[in-house]
Amino acid sequence: MKIKRTRRFEPEVSTTSLNDIMFFLLLFFLIISTLSNPNVIRIMLPKAQKTEKMNKQQISITVSEEKKYYLDQKELPLSQLKPALKERVKGVDSPTVVLRFAPELKIQDLVDVMQIGTELNIKMVLATRK
Repeated sequence: MKIKRTRRFEPEVSTTSLNDIMFFLLLFFLIISTLSNPNVIRIMLPKAQKTEKMNKQQISITVSEEKKYYLDQKELPLSQLKPALKERVKGVDSPTVVLRFAPELKIQDLVDVMQIGTELNIKMVLATRK
């Protein structure tokens, strides 16, 4: 007697544990990405409607609320900013500097730093937050 099955067996792959693995991977990458922030000096940036990301090697000038000037992460007085910036961009064909200014500062402070960039023929970009 031949008994015929009415339903065929189909192979299945159980993916229920993959949800947990993906969640832990996502959590891991989120935590690691917050640790890799190159800008250590924390200031509130001014807001902008539209932002654009830069892909080049960044040179950063940060000015805090207390008018402390930082070239990358090194604190400098304003009088030594120009020679240090000149030394930093030496050998770079089209240097671009990202300016990070606290919104409480005066426009004249921004103009003073941008004047240094104009004298050294450096393109300067003001960082904002979205």
